[in-house]
Amino acid sequence: MSFFMENILNFVCFFPLIGVVLIVLWPKGKEHENGVKWIANIVALIGFLISIPLITAFNDPRYIDTATGMRFVIRKSWIDAIGAQYYFAIDGISLLLVLLTTLLGFIAILSSWSAITERVKEYYCYFLILQVGMLGVFMAFDFFLFYVFWEVMLVPMYFIIGVWGGPRKLYAAIKFFLYTLAGSVLLLLGILALYFYQHSVTGVWSFDILRMQQLSIPLELQQWIFLALFFGFAIKVPMFPFHTWLPDAHVEAPTAGSVILAAILLKMGTYGFVRLSLPILPEATMEFLPWLLVLSVIGIIYGALVAMMQKDMKKLVAYSSVSHLGFCMLGVFVATPVALEGGILQMINHGISTGALFLIVGIIYERRHTRMIADYGGLSHIMPVFATVFLIMTLSSIGMPTLNGFIGEFMVLQGVFADPIYKLWALFGVLGIVLGAAYMLWLYQRVMFGQLDDPENRNFPDLNWRELTTFVPLIILAFWIGLYPKTFLDYLHAPVNQIVERVRPGEFPLLPVQVAVKE
Repeated sequence: MSFFMENILNFVCFFPLIGVVLIVLWPKGKEHENGVKWIANIVALIGFLISIPLITAFNDPRYIDTATGMRFVIRKSWIDAIGAQYYFAIDGISLLLVLLTTLLGFIAILSSWSAITERVKEYYCYFLILQVGMLGVFMAFDFFLFYVFWEVMLVPMYFIIGVWGGPRKLYAAIKFFLYTLAGSVLLLLGILALYFYQHSVTGVWSFDILRMQQLSIPLELQQWIFLALFFGFAIKVPMFPFHTWLPDAHVEAPTAGSVILAAILLKMGTYGFVRLSLPILPEATMEFLPWLLVLSVIGIIYGALVAMMQKDMKKLVAYSSVSHLGFCMLGVFVATPVALEGGILQMINHGISTGALFLIVGIIYERRHTRMIADYGGLSHIMPVFATVFLIMTLSSIGMPTLNGFIGEFMVLQGVFADPIYKLWALFGVLGIVLGAAYMLWLYQRVMFGQLDDPENRNFPDLNWRELTTFVPLIILAFWIGLYPKTFLDYLHAPVNQIVERVRPGEFPLLPVQVAVKE
């Protein structure tokens, strides 16, 4: 095994810090800002490229831990006094989220080229540090290490919103910080409760997440720990009624900040439920399931209805996130094999389609500096390429067949309907899809069709090569998942089966696991 492959998770996670160092050492001044942009974009692109071997070597037996089934394991002693380890690993769920993070990180940084003109060095440094925090969350399998990365992410995002945001940026940044910090404190209490309970049972001081998944915890204690973790993750998703920080953060954040917030940061909450709450606290999950489904469904319908009332494009897309993520959580909490897999795939789909929609809003905003839907109309006459991209990502968001959103939504609805107790909840999911089509098609029709009446809109240039480059990989992924989802679903079968066996053992047939092992 090569040194690179043995330590590939370290390289993927911490490579952005090389960019931070180079940018800090780069000369100051307006004349040197292009150099800073090139450094950040090249480092982000290399960061994506070095994550690709995670796919090609995923089923190589040399990189599989036979005891746990995890891949590319890096496990070192770290803080012996409390039993914390430096423990990196990935499975199929982590793999997809890591690749989504490295790709969207590059796209978001590339989209910032002309949008950020002040404090350029600081902006790109914060963005690269944010990338490290997000990747660490998806790779860490020690609870203490997980929490460190969870908190690392908070600071750079606060500054990205608070320094480079819109007119109410400080309000939005502080609200984001306080909400997330409150959830983090409760999350820490849940982690400590698990930590001390494990020691009382096994006599071992350890934050090992996989070890904690094997614990048999009394139901009453499970319920209290579940609530602590729930508030931490639900605020991050965000689920109704913890969503109120999200529209403000999205509207005030710069375009790249909105892209990475929607595509990756919100997935940290959904990932927390899938990785931690369900497998560690399975009985509590089923006890709270009716309430969890109620909150998910309220999020679906409420987010869609509020999105329909918005006059600001960015706010409409922000509330659509609340609705779409409610749909993800519906599949995750029901925890039938197909629904859970569909919910996880829909997390990826949401990152692709909603990230692209925020890029679309940002491109229009750079040309006119207004996000009001009423200020536009007829843009398809002068921006045909942009109109085509906008249409594809609109259809992706509403779940048209042959595009990614359809597969995830279909699997969630099928999986929910397979549950004999909660199958009627699928009706609410269908209602969310119908409402989603209504507000997205309304947005597209108002902005792109009709007469080009406003003279300020008549000289808009179509997409340039840089802007088109940000959309091409997202369009490819949207069609790839929509036409041949097996490529992505094969990575999810094994971890989804393990979670279902913990939460609902023996209730449903498990998904077929086909592993192609290299000779």
